[in-house]
Amino acid sequence: MTYSLIAKDPETGAIGLIVASRFFACGARVPNVGPRSAIASQAFSNPVWGTEGLRRLEAGEAAQSVLDDLVARDTGRDARQAHLMDAHGNFAAYTGSACVDWAGHRIGQMHSVAGNMLAGPEVVDATFETYAAEGALPFPERLMAAMEAGERAGGDKRGKQAAGLVINRGQTHSWLDLRSDDHSDPLAELRRLYDVASERYLHFAEAMPSEQNFSGNPDRTALDAAIAEAEAQRQAEGRVSRSLATDPA
Repeated sequence: MTYSLIAKDPETGAIGLIVASRFFACGARVPNVGPRSAIASQAFSNPVWGTEGLRRLEAGEAAQSVLDDLVARDTGRDARQAHLMDAHGNFAAYTGSACVDWAGHRIGQMHSVAGNMLAGPEVVDATFETYAAEGALPFPERLMAAMEAGERAGGDKRGKQAAGLVINRGQTHSWLDLRSDDHSDPLAELRRLYDVASERYLHFAEAMPSEQNFSGNPDRTALDAAIAEAEAQRQAEGRVSRSLATDPA
């Protein structure tokens, strides 16, 4: 199952991992993102590759060293696929020989893409190249645009079902974590969720506590002003809310 993208934003240092698959809740299983590193464990996914791998990457181990050890210890290695970025920004990837065609990966200086059960290598190439070309976009939109390009190139050859996006901004907790677990157009649903997040949640996220600022900014004055400004701009542009939330009866 699955194709995914790991990237580090050169502007902010944020780390993002986005995934799509014809597999239920891939956004819960594949991404493992920390303050300084990330790993995607997919194909016949071994979740311990993700949890142990991230812990070791965050401790400073090199991506290739961690990956080599995980592969060597796992008797199911031929059915596994993973790619990862270590705390120094180095990437590594592995595609087992028993992964269902088409399966493969591509590594760059600031991002990597891997996938299996794909329509062909053009899925990985389109995802990789679109991310590289769309540097003017905000980081979350750049990640989504790359995955959408991969989908247009054929995506998962079985169809569509789920997608997930995790972005970390240097904290143990994520800055943004969106999932579409069972949907006929999951990447489009991620777009909708991101639009809804932009209405209120992303403003709240800027005020959230951090390890450096334990209390965050609990004063609602600036938060409410930012939300109101964003709402006024949305209305001026003629954009309606895409939220499915209900109001009190």
